[in-house]
Amino acid sequence: MARAALAHSSDHPAAERFPELSVVVPLYNEEESLPHLVEKLLAALRPLGRSFELVLVDDGSKDGTAAVLRDLAARVPELVAVLLRRNYGQTAAMAAGFDASSGGVIVTLDGDLQNDPADIPMLLARLEQDDLDLVSGWRQQRQDGALDRLLPSLLANRLIARVTGVRLHDYGCSLKAYRREVVSDMNLYGELHRFLPALAFIEGARIGEVRVSHQARRYGRSNYGIDRTFRVLMDLLTVWFMKRFLTRPMHVFGFAGLLALLVGLAIAAWLVGEKLLVGADIGNRPLLLMAVLAILSGVQLFSFGLLAELQMRTYHESQGRPIYRVRAIVRGEPG
Repeated sequence: MARAALAHSSDHPAAERFPELSVVVPLYNEEESLPHLVEKLLAALRPLGRSFELVLVDDGSKDGTAAVLRDLAARVPELVAVLLRRNYGQTAAMAAGFDASSGGVIVTLDGDLQNDPADIPMLLARLEQDDLDLVSGWRQQRQDGALDRLLPSLLANRLIARVTGVRLHDYGCSLKAYRREVVSDMNLYGELHRFLPALAFIEGARIGEVRVSHQARRYGRSNYGIDRTFRVLMDLLTVWFMKRFLTRPMHVFGFAGLLALLVGLAIAAWLVGEKLLVGADIGNRPLLLMAVLAILSGVQLFSFGLLAELQMRTYHESQGRPIYRVRAIVRGEPG
């Protein structure tokens, strides 16, 4: 796997073992906040008494973030710096961090210090005490603008919760804790990083939520604006489709195609009956065009369903990917 190759190919001491915990942080133009972030992470994690690594991903920053990362990596043995060739976006940076990490538990957070690393032990405690697969942060007293961040976030959280069926208060909070097997089952693209709880839920994950603090941004400015709303909506449709029809796409395309085909045939039969029985002129009637359009649409939708079914079979069979997930196997003790 890419994860194993990256972990073992590095010359860094942190790559010579498999830590219990990996903290993945995507970064973009965060040179000022980066040293403070690492300091806070070390202060929060070293007292836990468990092995950990800090996987910090520079998403093609245009400032001195890469240089600061190199300097920190030379002084902090737990730090693994991943430098991307260009700016790919937050989802790709997070995926790169997942692939470069090797811990049994993965924690993610933003690199702008608005998430407090001191909250990480609380997430880990909830993950382990309640035997959960994913714990998501719920930001309290958010230090963001009301119109450009808070209102869109409130509406998005309610919409996402209703569409996906995963009732979380704060999908946009990057502070989350995952078990390794949950992350390994997911492929990220687009803006899907904010839908990780919904994707994990599709895989059968048990999900919890804890209240976390939220700090005002101290350095730079936000790299993500309201312009991402359209992309989020498109990805939400993708997640909805995956949740409902990932292993049975024919159920949606086939049903719609069959319905359109039946409507078209019914209209065509009516027009043919009028032509034969009363000699009506049907050549210029809008109903004829509607019948032809409905029949063609039905055939196309049905064909899409068949193609989607073949794609799903290829998706699962080529990767040896089962359509189910086993949480545990308990065998009886020998007598």
